[in-house]
Amino acid sequence: MTVRMGRYEIATVVDAWFALDGGAMFGIVPRPLWEKKLAPDARNRIRLAARCLVAIDRDAHRVIVVDDGMGDKWDAKRTDIYAIDRSSGGLDAGLARLGISRDDVTDVLLTHLHFDHAGGTTRRGPGGRLELSFPRATYHLQRRSWLWAHAPSERDAGSFVPDDFALLQHSNRLHLIDGDASPFPDVDLILSEGHTVGQQLPRFRGEGTHLVFCGDIIPTHAHLRPSWVMGYDLFPVTTVEEKKVLLAEVLEDDGVLVFEHDPVMAACRLREDEGEPVFHEVVEL
Repeated sequence: MTVRMGRYEIATVVDAWFALDGGAMFGIVPRPLWEKKLAPDARNRIRLAARCLVAIDRDAHRVIVVDDGMGDKWDAKRTDIYAIDRSSGGLDAGLARLGISRDDVTDVLLTHLHFDHAGGTTRRGPGGRLELSFPRATYHLQRRSWLWAHAPSERDAGSFVPDDFALLQHSNRLHLIDGDASPFPDVDLILSEGHTVGQQLPRFRGEGTHLVFCGDIIPTHAHLRPSWVMGYDLFPVTTVEEKKVLLAEVLEDDGVLVFEHDPVMAACRLREDEGEPVFHEVVEL
């Protein structure tokens, strides 16, 4: 399924399914509340998607991939810890269904460098040597996100895997961005600081509406309530305020929210209920 948003044909591709601790995904929200939305397994993990967005501008011959999933550089131990499932073929199979190969991708827009968002930036080539997964693409990232990934705090160091992004350093394919920007026609980057330093969320503008990729500010539909934020967030109060703004803007434009990690729906529209934005309908994407 694709959605037309202005000049772009937009689709989503699930690179992998994986699982994280349910308590960590919902922070201070009590389990009896969040498990009604997303039920945990016997190890208290909830199933999640590593969902990527693909935007095609055929007139400009541009193919944008937003985040590139978990990748395939996982050993047996970590595959078990995170319940990683790439049996559906991963990002390659999803791109093929859209008639696209990795060589067709012109731009990779990384929201941030956590392993479940940027794990597919590199892969093992012949002989096991690391190589960039999209050989012809420019990789776009916030400068502060890049610097933070190289010197993270003790709290979030485990979310970064240097092999995922080290090759970008001297590749001449890394484009570092400073703050809000519009790197492509009808695409805005929204700077988001609650989850991690320098997360950027792409917003694709159409005629009187827009589509926004929520990254980790609203990872699933169960996180639509502003106060339901992840325990992983570095600055949860900031996340709450950022979500309020994002939701209000989507409601005003009858826009579309795309969820990077939701296991049951890729996107939705909102409606107003007693002055608050709430879920309205699923968007097939």
